[in-house]
Amino acid sequence: MKPSATLWVIGSYHNIFRVGAIMQDLGFWVLNDIVWRKTNPMPNFRGRRFTNAHETMIWAARDEKAKGYTFNYEALKAANEDVQARSDWLIPLCTGEERLKGDDGKKVHPTQKPEGLLARVLLSSSKPGDLVIDPFNGTGTTGAVAKRLGRRYIGFERDQTYATAAEARIAADRAAAGGHAGAVHDRARRAARGVLRTDRARHDLARHQTGRLQEAPRRAGARRRRHHARRQGRLDPPHRRGGAGLGRLQRLDLLARRDQEGPAG
Repeated sequence: MKPSATLWVIGSYHNIFRVGAIMQDLGFWVLNDIVWRKTNPMPNFRGRRFTNAHETMIWAARDEKAKGYTFNYEALKAANEDVQARSDWLIPLCTGEERLKGDDGKKVHPTQKPEGLLARVLLSSSKPGDLVIDPFNGTGTTGAVAKRLGRRYIGFERDQTYATAAEARIAADRAAAGGHAGAVHDRARRAARGVLRTDRARHDLARHQTGRLQEAPRRAGARRRRHHARRQGRLDPPHRRGGAGLGRLQRLDLLARRDQEGPAG
């Protein structure tokens, strides 16, 4: 790892605490632990335990003295109604057409992660052009999201079934991104299910969001009213409204690019 690189690890209560202890023993410095709260967790059928409704992610730097790692703080805050991004993320499980299935109708991978989760990871802690490495590639969710967000990507997978599914998935994404406008527009409409837009659709959305950002002064009063309503308990805070927040994630990426380019002129 480069001195400025960071590492993300995800796991359930079965393994995440052991993994975290091993990482600390190896000298990694934990920056945050993120709780992925599932809006639609699998129930506990036996009724002998609590429903396992979350997984824990560890975000770590190479060592305690690491500097220069990427964290798009201002962009995250701006995309969250000017409130600091929290360490609990409310995102649904991977379901519907996003879930890869074989010819027999069965799930290709038992623990396929939602694209919205990986999008938030990459948008918060990487920049366009950065190299993303996933040593447990699975069915290629990290790679598919990384490619759509303009990141370079390398994945490793020893299971041939998973590797084949991942290659086909990323190849289909590449074909859709390079296809005719109708195909790209269709993918943009599917974004409501949590699927990220292609580069062309993302560019169109970025232009739209730029116009919205210029209208921020007119929305200041509405923001204050929402804040007052939350303090009185009449409105849930932004992080509890569900979904991956695709529009906010796309605006986050736009603001991150602005931070890198610096002030105009």
